[in-house]
Amino acid sequence: MANKEYSFYPGCSSQKGASASNLQTSVKAVCDTLGIQLNDIPDWNCCAASIGYAEGGELPRLALSARNIAISEKEHPNQDIVATCAACWLATRETRERLEENAEIKKEVNEALGTVGLSVEANKKVRHMVEVLIEDIGYDEIKKHVKKPLSGVKIAGYVGCQTNRPFGIDGESFENPQYMDKFAEALGAEPITNYEKKVQCCGGALIFSEPEKSHAMIKDIIESAYDHGADMIATPCPVCQMNVEIYQGKINEKYNTNLNMPVIYYSTMMAVAFGKSAKEAALNGQVIKAEKLDKIAG
Repeated sequence: MANKEYSFYPGCSSQKGASASNLQTSVKAVCDTLGIQLNDIPDWNCCAASIGYAEGGELPRLALSARNIAISEKEHPNQDIVATCAACWLATRETRERLEENAEIKKEVNEALGTVGLSVEANKKVRHMVEVLIEDIGYDEIKKHVKKPLSGVKIAGYVGCQTNRPFGIDGESFENPQYMDKFAEALGAEPITNYEKKVQCCGGALIFSEPEKSHAMIKDIIESAYDHGADMIATPCPVCQMNVEIYQGKINEKYNTNLNMPVIYYSTMMAVAFGKSAKEAALNGQVIKAEKLDKIAG
């Protein structure tokens, strides 16, 4: 039976067949092992992370995330909201803090929500899944559940932008966050502690509007991992995972390189170390196969 419960905001990219559905699969495997129950917010909507800034105005953007918070308060009172997607976490946490700090914005948002019979207090925390793992579970407890240590696997922990700024993870350096390294170490892997591109931007949505600039950023991220002898890159961010993995072919064509670096989620390597199958860890969804994890998973 689960001993820790949270109100869960899945977000658009986690849906079946969407870009981060593999993240959701592996997170479920991790939660099953650690006794974490994620209670979906019913009838949730997009957090407006992408479209909300496209001249739509501040109030509509905040109201979209506030609606999710309001439903969470109604359906899962006294539970912190947890998101696995970095963009969803960022948008929802920003909304919560804006409502807490600005009474006028909160009043306007509640007027908008009132038209659909909702109101928001915004008095519970909005947390990234890695915060739950670090703060409520802890590295020592994670280590206790390791059945198949990731021995000999060298991990470059790539944090990216959105889980690093403006909020970041409590207790972590903005310039050199350590939690991805600590996750890898707890799982028996070898973290690349001097990986200098761990907070380099992957370009985000720039990949669509100015792909050459984003490709250059991604190339630096991957080549640095190679330079330090990494077997794979691990990240907490769906956009980072997607950009850094799937555009390697285009980068190879442009720069005449031979990049073929697996890019996995932190939850994927955890699930494998916890003894889950390759399917439960979502290894079958990798575009570039993480062969060393496949072998360990059996």
